[in-house]
Amino acid sequence: MSSTFPPTGASKGAKPHLLESPVSPASTTSTTRPAVTPAPRARTWLLRPWAKSAVFVLCLLPFALLLYAAIQSTMGGDALGANPAEKLIRATGDWTLRFLCTTLAITPLRQMLDQPALARFRRMLGLFTFFYACVHFLCYSWLDMGLVWDDIVHDIAKRPFILVGTSALLLMTPLALTSFNRAIKTLGARRWQILHRAVYAIVLLGLLHFFWMRSAKSNFAEVAVYALVIALLLGWRVVRRLRPSA
Repeated sequence: MSSTFPPTGASKGAKPHLLESPVSPASTTSTTRPAVTPAPRARTWLLRPWAKSAVFVLCLLPFALLLYAAIQSTMGGDALGANPAEKLIRATGDWTLRFLCTTLAITPLRQMLDQPALARFRRMLGLFTFFYACVHFLCYSWLDMGLVWDDIVHDIAKRPFILVGTSALLLMTPLALTSFNRAIKTLGARRWQILHRAVYAIVLLGLLHFFWMRSAKSNFAEVAVYALVIALLLGWRVVRRLRPSA
């Protein structure tokens, strides 16, 4: 790998390095090498070795708190209210949608804030989205349906909002399974990108699932917030695609 600075033994006729400042003719006899100021974003905390570990812990924190509340509930506590099963199902579903929106927000934030290092966390956030979606489905199938798979299949087919949520989880599965470098090499970058565009269908199915679930109680305040966030995230991408390149 080439060095940032030119070798000390470079010949007199060698071209200057791209990072060097132009040298005036009057100063060609000077042996002082022009100083190069490092880019500010190279010093950001996002590039620190511990940054990924910190984000991992933060992503796992909601699950840890819900697990602690569930253990307390089994011991007679009231951390999950009068209906612990419903609380866990809804809380894990909420966190799935939040992580999905956060994953989609990485690219706009990376470009608007000029922070390429944010891309380091996109894969982790996507996998945590899949993790919380699996926990959400497990809470439904175990706590609500008792792991009776015949009843689960019948319930999914009978209730549209569960069918939509399950479809989103099924679409999310190949994305999680191909989120590693080996999968990119196997599929090829083009096919991998086409496959992972399914995330846009997933987020819309997730919003529809959330809408139908809240419509039973005529509670649309949170639905409107998520709809606005998702509209901004997808709208930004549409504008970027339609805008002519500079």
